[in-house]
Amino acid sequence: MSKDWLKLTDKVFIVTGGSSGIGAAIVHELLSDGAYVYNADLQAGKETNEKYVYVKTDVTSSKDVDNVVSKVIADHGNVDGLVNNAGINLPRLLVDSQVPQSKYEFTEKNFEKMFSVNVKSVFLMSQVVARELVKEKQGVIVNMSSEAGLEGSVGQSVYSATKGAINGFTRSWGKELGEHNVRVVGVAPGIMEATGLRTPTYEDALAYTRHKTVANIRAGYKSKNTTPLGRSGRLSEVANLVAYYLSDKASYITGVTTNVAGGKSRG
Repeated sequence: MSKDWLKLTDKVFIVTGGSSGIGAAIVHELLSDGAYVYNADLQAGKETNEKYVYVKTDVTSSKDVDNVVSKVIADHGNVDGLVNNAGINLPRLLVDSQVPQSKYEFTEKNFEKMFSVNVKSVFLMSQVVARELVKEKQGVIVNMSSEAGLEGSVGQSVYSATKGAINGFTRSWGKELGEHNVRVVGVAPGIMEATGLRTPTYEDALAYTRHKTVANIRAGYKSKNTTPLGRSGRLSEVANLVAYYLSDKASYITGVTTNVAGGKSRG
């Protein structure tokens, strides 16, 4: 099969949080497909492709968001798609029954930070980009959700709630923007291979909220009791789906979120 089967050569995309993890895999895939990719992140990525542009961006800042989109338009005159990937996850409990008000209970500060990065940024980026897409009468917005946002997750209730909000954006904007030939789709990964985001601090917190050991948590990554396919997902598998959705091969798909979780549906 031709590498150019998606026909993304010289298309112009913005990826938020594209310097690490799933975001970096998406950036790499789109570059390998011949697209121009603008990475909106606070940290620079490792890509050196001539079609790669890093723009230091606080995705919760409307000024920074305007800046990165303005640069894309100045450079190319248009934008073909946006991938809202930037996000954070802080495992916490609503109530810690073992140690009331411990560091593992959610605080207002935790709540506001997660909603700002995971939800506000998606609104800010999507609105500015959508203005361009509506004028062009074409384009795609891909919202990165999570299996947790579809099913809920112990110790990750606020994270799940932010992703549930993203799913609502996807469904609603798919309906709103369809008349302008602009598609909005969601991608919801499950347990993925280790990245820099799966830190010891993250695993310690998640294990505590689930009354398990870190060893138990790690064993679950490959357990068929957790994931029917019996392994963690590859970042490239998520990136492949995102690239497909950004292409015209997916031209009749909008307003839906696809679970990429190896069959995992509860947890």
